[in-house]
Amino acid sequence: MSNKVKKSDAEWRESLSPEEYRVLREKGTERPHTGKFNLHFEDGTYVCKGCGQKLFESDSKFDAHCGWPSFDKAIKGTVDYVLDKSHGMIRTEIVCSNCGGHLGHVFNDGPAETGERYCVNSVSIDFKKASE
Repeated sequence: MSNKVKKSDAEWRESLSPEEYRVLREKGTERPHTGKFNLHFEDGTYVCKGCGQKLFESDSKFDAHCGWPSFDKAIKGTVDYVLDKSHGMIRTEIVCSNCGGHLGHVFNDGPAETGERYCVNSVSIDFKKASE
């Protein structure tokens, strides 16, 4: 993984809110059912809050009833996958391929055709309406 966006820690802290920094740069997690995109279902594209790279199309979003925005696939090439052995678990972390920002994790329990559930923190993404 060689991220295209290179910023110092000070630059990240200046460009992100404290909560965005905690999640995107320190691999934090927002509390379930608190994120603004959890039950958000408009047409458009979800982008990385750290760098603006497109990550997920709205047609891949579904309600997994898990408390975080869930998608069944990412836009090809926009997400990198990292083995995560933290908290006594083995999971696959997903990070933005452009800036390395922590997005969440991907699981193989999705109900859609792909069988995947990209479980994403709302604070790590933004939304662009289809008309924008």
